[in-house]
Amino acid sequence: MNSFSPAALASGLRGKAATLHFNDNTLLPLLLGEHDSNLVRLEQALGVRLSARGGRVAIQGEAGRVDAAQAALQSLWRRLERGEGIERGDVEAAIRMADDHDPRLPLRDLPAIQTRRGAIAPRSPGQAAYMDMLGSHEMVFGVGPAGTGKTYLAVAQAVAMLQSGRVDRIVLSRPAVEAGERLGFLPGDLKEKVDPYLRPLYDALHDMLPGEQVVRRMATGEIEVAPLAFMRGRTLAHSFVILDEAQNTTAVQMKMFLTRMGEGTRMVITGDLSQIDLPPGQMCGLADALDTVEGLPGIGVARFDVRDVVRHPLVARIVGAYEQRAEASREQRVEGARARPRSPDGPRQ
Repeated sequence: MNSFSPAALASGLRGKAATLHFNDNTLLPLLLGEHDSNLVRLEQALGVRLSARGGRVAIQGEAGRVDAAQAALQSLWRRLERGEGIERGDVEAAIRMADDHDPRLPLRDLPAIQTRRGAIAPRSPGQAAYMDMLGSHEMVFGVGPAGTGKTYLAVAQAVAMLQSGRVDRIVLSRPAVEAGERLGFLPGDLKEKVDPYLRPLYDALHDMLPGEQVVRRMATGEIEVAPLAFMRGRTLAHSFVILDEAQNTTAVQMKMFLTRMGEGTRMVITGDLSQIDLPPGQMCGLADALDTVEGLPGIGVARFDVRDVVRHPLVARIVGAYEQRAEASREQRVEGARARPRSPDGPRQ
């Protein structure tokens, strides 16, 4: 039985009031935050009024907003009951999930990726759908802006499946578009030349596994981090394979990669179609693949948007600003095309 029980105090056409009761006074300060900072953030984001007294938190506002605030507070309280802390990112995640979650999927039933460093839970509705696909599909495309957790969650799923013995190895890859065929001018051996392009994958791995375990597993071949070019001619069986920054593959490279899939293998392809670094006129392999294979059995496509950005809140606002400018530019081009005078019909004089 939960240690809180929401009780509606009043309800009207214009608003609603509700109270949550919490019976553990040692956890309550952690829920409220220093100087009630967590409550202040919930008020700002959800447009409600919150007040705490004793073991109660009272909520007032528009009915839908009150329901969202209740759901957010309850999800944060469950974290504390599990012995987990609450940081700023956790509050932002609770707001996103409560404010826009699918009513068919209660917050308590959201998917989680279990690793030996603990459970990784979704921080946005888009992440929840993506994690569900990672657990149920053999091939998943994660498409959307930076900061939405596409690569991080894919690496978490890969590590969880490796640790549970469901795959024998992890293969992480990225196209090194910026280097192209010009690697020769860089100092060092081939590994030292391409490692900077693969660094985000190493960073995600080290978040999931102790450093010495990453080194050991890479030495034994259980974890491989390699440029996309190294995939040619191989068949990858019983592996979890991730292709990151897939928007920088060509159509030929993407087809090559997708056809490396062997028995017992899972593949995840992540990318952001707004950040293509290919030369002008070169077809994007990610866009081409989505046009070709989306809808095939066994393939899932998760599309993220600015609401799923889980980095600093300012990142979401930056992404949104760029999207708005791009949309305004598209509208101007359309209006310009409509306003352009057409040449008169009939033979020229």
